[in-house]
Amino acid sequence: MNRKVSVAPMMDCTDRHERYFLRLISKNTFLYTEMIVDEAINRGDKKKLLEFNINEKPVALQIGGSSPKLLAEASKIGEDFGYDEINLNLGCPSKKVEKNKFGACLMKEPNLVADCLSKMQASTNLPITIKTRIGYDNVEDYENFHNFISTLKSTGIKTFIIHARKAMLGKFTPKQNLNIPPLKYDYVYKLKKDFPNEEIIINGGITSVDEINEHLKKTDGVMIGRAAYHTPYLLADIEKEIFQNEKIPSRQEVIENLIPYVKEELKKGTRLNQIMRHTLGLFHGQTGSNFWKRYLSENLCVRDADIKKIDHIMDKVKLAPQTRLAGQID
Repeated sequence: MNRKVSVAPMMDCTDRHERYFLRLISKNTFLYTEMIVDEAINRGDKKKLLEFNINEKPVALQIGGSSPKLLAEASKIGEDFGYDEINLNLGCPSKKVEKNKFGACLMKEPNLVADCLSKMQASTNLPITIKTRIGYDNVEDYENFHNFISTLKSTGIKTFIIHARKAMLGKFTPKQNLNIPPLKYDYVYKLKKDFPNEEIIINGGITSVDEINEHLKKTDGVMIGRAAYHTPYLLADIEKEIFQNEKIPSRQEVIENLIPYVKEELKKGTRLNQIMRHTLGLFHGQTGSNFWKRYLSENLCVRDADIKKIDHIMDKVKLAPQTRLAGQID
């Protein structure tokens, strides 16, 4: 499993449409689902929650929960649906998540987490991984972080994805938790030194290929989050510079390749805006990027958007150089 670079699980972002779109840009970046609660997987509409396009692979299913039994059952269901990995969320800091006892609050209960991981591993042949933070509230010393990881390692877990910030439980909003607690990359670097045989992946505030390369000198992999969503063509640079793949589609080609998927999804009842909202940042930094966002927002990201408008915009985009977007569309 190549987790050298991955895109983080992000609520309301990394759904199946976003993952298909990102896969058109990068063939090698490892992708993750949004977090799905174990109880929803076990008792909800499994097809609606878990079905994905085979072209998204490799893709991991991230699960939230704290019941060893429910997590084990959800992991087996994830395997049956064809996912490549099951990831346990130990990093989400929201009040709602804490109330339901999953996410970062579980850092307070390492033995419960270890039990969950043991049961999950026993239920499936897929690799079980975790995504967590370096601490929570006032518990932010390296020793406590090290001991937490050591407890989880004792279950046989090999891959640890670390968001290099602590979680402020119930004090900050999820957005504030992504910005206010300071990044402590040195904790993750030290963790790799202390656990040289485990796969340690760093996450948090990473926005460029240069930064990725620097982190890869001291860790096994890098997970990017908001940068991948807001500037998705960053994955093209990653594909070329990190994975040494020269066959990179232009931005226009990405949209051209997305259209057949869009048309098939519309036949299934998917709304156009559910897909196209993920493409807003495709032309970030390019001439005409503001126009692209405005056109999508006014025409393709509205509830009753018309598929014909995609063909209309592509007629204009094809006339533009690869590094630019047509400045005007009638």
